Amino acid sequence: MDILKILLAILLPPVGVLLEVGPTGHFWLNILLTLLGYIPGIVHAVWVIASK
Repeated sequence: MDILKILLAILLPPVGVLLEVGPTGHFWLNILLTLLGYIPGIVHAVWVIASK
């Protein structure tokens, strides 16, 4: 299941974070990072998924 979440984190970073932690602060931070730059959103999403 983590492989699927990581793939989603690469394609759509907020979706991967949403599946992992739900609509919490990490999710909203990831949306902000993705809007500011796609790569920071990916890095944050993979970090959130890997740390759980």
